[in-house]
Amino acid sequence: MQRIYLDANATTPVLPEVVDAMRPFLTEAFGNPSSAHLPGQHARSAVEHARGAVAKLLHATPKEIVFTSGGTESDNLALTGILQPYLDSGEPAHLITTQIEHHAVLYAAEALEKRNIEVTYLAPDANGLIDPAAFEAALCPHTRLVSIMLANNETGVIQPIGKLARIAKAHNPALVFHTDAVQAAAKLPLDLSGEFKNVDLLSLSGHKMYAPQGTGVLFVRKGIQLTPLFHGGPHERQRRAGTENVPGIVALGRAAELAATWLNSATLGVPDVPLLGHGNVALQSPEALEDLRDRLEQGLLTAIPHTTVNAANAPRVPNTTSLRFDGIDAEALLIALDMQGIAAGFGAACMSGATEPSHVLLAMGLTAAEARASLRLSLSRFTTANEIDRALEIIPAAVARLRSLS
Repeated sequence: MQRIYLDANATTPVLPEVVDAMRPFLTEAFGNPSSAHLPGQHARSAVEHARGAVAKLLHATPKEIVFTSGGTESDNLALTGILQPYLDSGEPAHLITTQIEHHAVLYAAEALEKRNIEVTYLAPDANGLIDPAAFEAALCPHTRLVSIMLANNETGVIQPIGKLARIAKAHNPALVFHTDAVQAAAKLPLDLSGEFKNVDLLSLSGHKMYAPQGTGVLFVRKGIQLTPLFHGGPHERQRRAGTENVPGIVALGRAAELAATWLNSATLGVPDVPLLGHGNVALQSPEALEDLRDRLEQGLLTAIPHTTVNAANAPRVPNTTSLRFDGIDAEALLIALDMQGIAAGFGAACMSGATEPSHVLLAMGLTAAEARASLRLSLSRFTTANEIDRALEIIPAAVARLRSLS
């Protein structure tokens, strides 16, 4: 059975070029980057090259890039790192976030709330968007931190982060603005010197941008004071203790270089090319990926009655669609599709064992039954037109079969 992978928002394949870049650091180039000898300095040079590549992707400076173990750590470091001094001093502090964040932010916010941080959880509209006017109304004199995701992991909805950050800074220039950009990286341009110049903290995760799992980044704008989560050595400019994961960091740096090229490929006219080791042709532009996503989405809407796209009227990242099949249990559909070779998702991968319906879809106003009937399909650069055609045969048949049994 030839499998079709449509769960890239859970994790992406690792690009062959990324594997090639990290391989030497798993074997002969094993030095500790904190060591003064030549092997250590070789490792240090590789880490700093990767730091520069990530900074270039984000239009930031290398000193503003902190390497972490992934998006969850980056989000926790952002929230707790900013608010810990207020907890220590007892000074009132207010955090604004949303009801549709990844649990890395939501659970961190809830933990801070238990420690007497005041938290406001903004509700989205029916398309999953945060209303800038509602955000502005929630700001108060002791608001110290805002954390709002750039792109949603379940629906793909893109929030107007540039506008929200401008509103926040107009209210109080000292207010710190964080965005979880895990699902936006390598899908959307991220310009921290332009559109996002008012963003102070930004989280990335390597395994959502074609690097291995266990790697991440927190961008920390110059001048932002961050209390570290870990205590130990003076790594990452005393912001994140612990010996650097050199192979993972090198891989993340190479993935950042490839992402920058891919995001610019539409204007460069780069053709689709084969990817060694995968047998598929790489989609060489966001536009090509979006076209393939739309082909899948429209094909399913046409073939399956009583089907709805969640957040259809909102701007979305080019690879993601969240579809509601009325009368279907999405978990049963996911299992049925897996048995026929299609990997899909119905929420955050780290919550896939949960029995509760999606908190994101509930916040958007869906009923529990509607949320449970929703399936997420997320494409990667490896997805092919032939795979989409095959999915358009398998998914409608699976939905019809499940409906006939209900």
